Amino acid sequence: MKIHTEGPRHSVATGTGLSPPRVGAADAGLLLLRLTVGLIMAGHGAQKLFGMLGGAGLDATGKGFSALGYEPGVFFAGLTGVSEFLGGLGLALGLLTPLASAAVFGVMINAMAVGADHGLWAETGGIEFPMTLAVVALTVAAVGPGSLALDRFFPWRDGGWGPALFALLAGGIGAIIVLLL
Repeated sequence: MKIHTEGPRHSVATGTGLSPPRVGAADAGLLLLRLTVGLIMAGHGAQKLFGMLGGAGLDATGKGFSALGYEPGVFFAGLTGVSEFLGGLGLALGLLTPLASAAVFGVMINAMAVGADHGLWAETGGIEFPMTLAVVALTVAAVGPGSLALDRFFPWRDGGWGPALFALLAGGIGAIIVLLL
């Protein structure tokens, strides 16, 4: 029997393959965080794209985006919906976590830009909710998705600054592009 160590996670090689990953409280906490925020984000995307969960659907959401100055509104509503839906599912599953985090982070930075004139608190249309979701996305990118994720076999499973910087850069560039259009 050989013992292999890979970063902070350990696995034991046997004649039948690798043992399951060790799961601790941090992994369970990351799973809970990813599932909560990821499924909320996916739900927001489904509202925009498909009119599910009480949402208005793509055409009506597109009109709202046009009213905010995003032209063509349907395109930006679709871009936002896809980013929320796929980014949210990626976070929830722990799949392609740096990319999922970047998608959520970029959308939330843009949402903060839209609500910046309204202050911090949600009661006045402020940025507290998108700011919280942006920080969660960046945090998951920084620490990795944990052992209870589909990404557990990829190099970014343990986080680190590489994926976090990628998420920040990709999300920031996406937000800047949307804001400049």
